[in-house]
Amino acid sequence: MPGRALAVAAACLGGLLVLRLWVVEPITVSSTSMEPTVPAGSVVWLNKAGPQLAGVRPGQLVVFTGPDDGEMPNQAVLLKRVVATGGQTVAIRDGVLYVDGAEAREPYVNRRTIDGVYFGTVTVPPGQLFVLGDNRESSVDSRAFGPIPAAAIHGTVLGQ
Repeated sequence: MPGRALAVAAACLGGLLVLRLWVVEPITVSSTSMEPTVPAGSVVWLNKAGPQLAGVRPGQLVVFTGPDDGEMPNQAVLLKRVVATGGQTVAIRDGVLYVDGAEAREPYVNRRTIDGVYFGTVTVPPGQLFVLGDNRESSVDSRAFGPIPAAAIHGTVLGQ
């Protein structure tokens, strides 16, 4: 019996390790770029298997490695919202996001803080994603560094 209990404990530990390495991971959010949706200091759970199994769609929160382009420190790990995928067009006019020419519904964005913001129109290349922070005034996102490769996605945030 003691050998069996040890085997069960080892199997459970191994299962937890597999979950942590390839399926889910806790991430602590360090910036204010996703407030109020995800406040700085919050812990979110990352679904690492989701993007590979089901892809990523607009509206999802994703964690990815940012580009090393001088806008941010050495390929920082970032949390942003996908607003468009390959083939879609993106524009911002007077703080309002338009995807494929239609006004995007964004109840999570405080429009009072983003008057007068203009960007685009940009067509997202195939295999790429256009990402924005919900707190547009304090977010470095695809407006600064362009669309990101879907392959740069580490995972999607669970429960969003």
